[in-house]
Amino acid sequence: MSHPDLFGDLPAGGPADAQRAADLRSLLHRYGHAYYTLDTPEVPDAEYDRLFRELQALELAHPELLSPDSPTQRVGGAVLAAFEQVKHRVSMLSIRTETDTEPSGAEAFDARMRKELGLGESDAPVTYVGELKFDGLAMSLRYERGVLVQAATRGDGETGEEVTANIRTIGQIPLRLPPHAPDVLEVRGEVYMRRDAFEALNERQRQRIAAGIKGEKTFVNPRNAAAGAVRQLDSGIAAERPLSFFAYGLGDITPATEGGPHWASHFDMLMQLKAWGLPVAEQTACVQGALGLVAFHQRIAAERDALPYDIDGVVYKVNDLALQARLGFVTREPRWAVAHKYPAQEEMTTVQAIDVQVGRTGKLTPVAKLAPVFVGGVTVTNATLHNELEARRKDVRVGDTVIVRRAGDVIPEVVSVVLDRRPQGAPPFTMMDHCPVCGSLAEREEGEADHRCTGGLFCSAQRKQAIWHFAHRRAMDVDGLGDKLVDQLVDAGHVTTLADLYHLKPETLSNMARMAEKSAVNLLEALEKSKSTTLARFLFSLGIRHVGEATAKELARHFGQLDAVMAASEDALLQVADVGPVVAHSIHTFFAQPHHSEVVQALRDAGVTWPEGDALAPTEMPLAGTTVVLTGTLHSMGRDEAKEKLEALGAKVAGSVSKKTDYVVAGAEAGSKLEKAQALGVPVLDDTGLAMLLAGEKP
Repeated sequence: MSHPDLFGDLPAGGPADAQRAADLRSLLHRYGHAYYTLDTPEVPDAEYDRLFRELQALELAHPELLSPDSPTQRVGGAVLAAFEQVKHRVSMLSIRTETDTEPSGAEAFDARMRKELGLGESDAPVTYVGELKFDGLAMSLRYERGVLVQAATRGDGETGEEVTANIRTIGQIPLRLPPHAPDVLEVRGEVYMRRDAFEALNERQRQRIAAGIKGEKTFVNPRNAAAGAVRQLDSGIAAERPLSFFAYGLGDITPATEGGPHWASHFDMLMQLKAWGLPVAEQTACVQGALGLVAFHQRIAAERDALPYDIDGVVYKVNDLALQARLGFVTREPRWAVAHKYPAQEEMTTVQAIDVQVGRTGKLTPVAKLAPVFVGGVTVTNATLHNELEARRKDVRVGDTVIVRRAGDVIPEVVSVVLDRRPQGAPPFTMMDHCPVCGSLAEREEGEADHRCTGGLFCSAQRKQAIWHFAHRRAMDVDGLGDKLVDQLVDAGHVTTLADLYHLKPETLSNMARMAEKSAVNLLEALEKSKSTTLARFLFSLGIRHVGEATAKELARHFGQLDAVMAASEDALLQVADVGPVVAHSIHTFFAQPHHSEVVQALRDAGVTWPEGDALAPTEMPLAGTTVVLTGTLHSMGRDEAKEKLEALGAKVAGSVSKKTDYVVAGAEAGSKLEKAQALGVPVLDDTGLAMLLAGEKP
């Protein structure tokens, strides 16, 4: 679809004006339908606002172009046929947006209010209420005789959609008000989704997509996730998507002449709603004049990123309700209120390339390289595409015009593609089958969304993580080699492989930050000590994906020698206890990489050794088939040492007590595990009983 230049100068007049207005109306209707009805925005809010203002300016300059179907003559949105229509007794109108995102926008609103009210320089400042401009879905809640009887969306401002069953699932919204509430009360507010709830929802959706469940998708942003939940025909689905609500105004209400409440100010009304149990944002505040508005704007801007939900600005309202009535309305909006936005957190730009980055754990992440765009207060040049499945779902291609979102400290991401601006012939993105850093095979395991580099120890992108894991106390146990020192050694080029650790010099270490001469000597002694280890610890230290301590012990026990493990086929690995197809494939793939054999040989050459022997069948081990649970503090040895000795004899050391437990070894201050063992009749051993068990005697 082609359309005129949306960013050119205003037409000079004549037929061009009419055509431009028609094009703008068509685009705004289309974008509005996608945003409000389909919940799949095609352009960011800032882009929509620019086009809307251009159409307003055209109609103001040429009144003959104004038509009843112009988006400037309505709030926007349409009613879905699947929901019952609700006629609003009091229209749900939107408010004017201040286009100046700087503090001067607040000063302009105050100046306009003072002029409308005929106030001079010597008159007192106007009192305003400052509120947050939530990025959610406008909602009207109707209470009759204190009971929530109806919830309706804004719709087109005059007619909305009844979504009562879905709104009842929001725990923040009271189903009944206190007895002294008016007989009729329509509360206006915003349904939204917290950021943490949104991220959790999208993570569940990604898992479902990776599992191959059809029809699932991730959501563009919290606003659209909330809108999608509100519009679910099945309220059970809506209940699974945690929504929240803030109240900020009123619609229909029993008048004061009929016993209804009477307030002098907007702030008093909000505090009464809060007292009745309706949530009101704690940041809502009364401020005085332009200085107060500017201070409120700046304070919320500073707090914005830390809020648990999205806002795109603040709202100013004249506090005095009598002054509100005096100021009245213009066409589609009240004179006494304005929305003051912050710089857009969504903008459009183009994708110049798609690179693949490798994380510390080997995860491969496609990243869109963007034409620089200012969004959310910073210039963005990169945006994550998460993984191949997400990149394909969004169908991002080099040359595309895309919507980029940045909120707070969150990594910028591509929200969606503006398809009608895609260049012809742009090829779809395909994840490479090798690591862009080390060239090793890149694989995506069944049921997972992420591709990973299989290079492990060889891959420089994973180097720091591999070294830190190698030094872990349950691996090679190199005391004093923490993550900060690892960062320094790798960044300085002193350590490029695991074997380099054993060739470090005292002078090299003592020159590292926060490393005194004594600390350097202690680390070298720890490295020398770590050379004498066990096969199980060494296997665990290599950081093979899916191979934890228990699996490493089973491998050592089953094969007896490292070379046998390295040469084992997947079928042979499947014969090891607790090793399934995924783990067997991971181990075989790891040792099939030639560079991993080189790393192992370099460690052997550096003096790393362990006892080896013939493979011992599990049935030949004295404690084979015995399950033991350790609890409390033992006097004869530490629990880690006891666990190693028991496992070396074939016992399984479990973390919880069950009917299948053969023994519970209880030391000092044993707790619930001891109580459960006694309740189940499981034999309980002390230090003496443990010694007998390790000696092969029956306790």
